[in-house]
Amino acid sequence: MKRPGRILPVIVFSQFAGTSLWFAGNAILPDIQKAWQLGDASLGWMTSSVQLGFIAGTFLFAFLTLADRYPGRLIFLICSVIGGFTNLSIIFIDGNLVSLITLRFFTGFFLAGIYPVGMKIAAEWYRKGLGKALGYLVGALVIGTAFPHLIRGLANDLHWEKVMLYVSGIAITGGVLMYLLVPEGPYKKSSSGFSFKAVINIFKEKDFRHAAFGYFGHMWELYAIWTFVPFILIKYAELNHTGFNVSTWSFIIIGAGALGCVLGGYASKVYGSVKVAFVMLFVSGICCLISPILFDIPYEIFMLIMVIWGFTVVADSPQFSTLNALTAPKALIGTGLTMVTGIGFAITIFSIELLNTLKDVVTHEMLFLLLIPGPVFGLITLIPLIRKEPVMG
Repeated sequence: MKRPGRILPVIVFSQFAGTSLWFAGNAILPDIQKAWQLGDASLGWMTSSVQLGFIAGTFLFAFLTLADRYPGRLIFLICSVIGGFTNLSIIFIDGNLVSLITLRFFTGFFLAGIYPVGMKIAAEWYRKGLGKALGYLVGALVIGTAFPHLIRGLANDLHWEKVMLYVSGIAITGGVLMYLLVPEGPYKKSSSGFSFKAVINIFKEKDFRHAAFGYFGHMWELYAIWTFVPFILIKYAELNHTGFNVSTWSFIIIGAGALGCVLGGYASKVYGSVKVAFVMLFVSGICCLISPILFDIPYEIFMLIMVIWGFTVVADSPQFSTLNALTAPKALIGTGLTMVTGIGFAITIFSIELLNTLKDVVTHEMLFLLLIPGPVFGLITLIPLIRKEPVMG
């Protein structure tokens, strides 16, 4: 079956559109903190509630094997529409923190039918070149994640309610386009149906375990950094009496990861997904290691390191997803991707809340050293795959 040229661009745009829901709350947080008199701890609550909702969604989807039993584009559409409405509903709750956290939880829940399902749809269309395809796909996730920061950075006078309206509108549009323009792919495999044993059987595959554990180490670092990029920038500006647009630079730093994902995807065709993931995880781990010096270096060097960190911290993600897709049992690719993603995001809650709890106890110079165990663990678990990998992805 010849693959239509529109397939990857539509999947990429739809993934960008849907995942723009992820950090929409973080982008407007300074506005609603001021309007609703929320404390500093709301940063962690805002992010962790989305992550917790995403985890709940991914585990439910995985145990019901929904991504393997029903058309992925239908799940993607439904979750994009409902996620868009839960995101937009924030404008109607009038300062109620419990309602805010609840709505962000449900936004995260329906993101479980967007991010991993989008990867599964891509895997239905690509086997050879999957690493490159997922490089574009996770790059779209990165731009989607950073997009609300861009809206705030380019339009400081834009009311936060309009930010939420625009983000929800584009998310719903992405879901509609995915449903209308991306049919089921030639590599779709039928599922045997609901089975609690499916998840256990997936982890019996040794290579899958190595790939999954590497991903878990990567996730310990990723969302904690994305959450605290504005914190790092604000702290640097305060300590060095330097003025710059925090929202715009947050977009640039987080968004640099999109380029990392795409270039890493091309590199995977030459060097293999394992080696690309290893190098990116190693460099982002080095950034964690040198984080104590960040706040005392010249502005230009500080921003360069932050962009490198943003570039590498997520560039390994599509390669881990590629490895998970290629090493999972063929009839359980969707469930495997969803399950591993859910566990990975459960890990992010611990790292985000660890930083959120200790940021007023540990000095800012030492705070991000707490992320080093993630890259170290991930690198160790990848070593067996490096030794045996043919060029995959």
